[in-house]
Amino acid sequence: MIRPVETEVTERSGTFQLAGITEGQALVISQPLSFWGGIDVETGDITDHSHPGLGQNVAGKILVMPSGRGSSSSSSVLAEAIRRGTAPAGILLERPDPILAVGAIVAEFLYGISMPLVVCDIAGLPSGGRIAVGVGADGEAIVRFVGAATAGGAAV
Repeated sequence: MIRPVETEVTERSGTFQLAGITEGQALVISQPLSFWGGIDVETGDITDHSHPGLGQNVAGKILVMPSGRGSSSSSSVLAEAIRRGTAPAGILLERPDPILAVGAIVAEFLYGISMPLVVCDIAGLPSGGRIAVGVGADGEAIVRFVGAATAGGAAV
């Protein structure tokens, strides 16, 4: 007998650092990541050898992490990754990050490509499910996660 896969739907509200609508597979990482020296802009691979997400690819995913880390140059790396199509489809953060916000805003201004950046509660979101980011009636971010009820995809 084949059992249907049960899905769990979680919805949270948040604050946009850069508004937009997107969706993609969740990639949850447990530690902050610097785009400067931590991401290969040509592929979207995490290249920081000290990061637990080493080897994961962020391209087209919804990157979920506590915050960005370090260098102000991360904004230019993020903008270039957005231009190349190797950036995340969106980023969910626990804490605001002005450096990542600048990169996303510059990419939208220069290239007309939007990559939503949202500050919200990320606790308990596992990797592997689908995340959709939308705009609520009051302009707040609405984050909807759909995943297997027994999601075993822990943060890396």
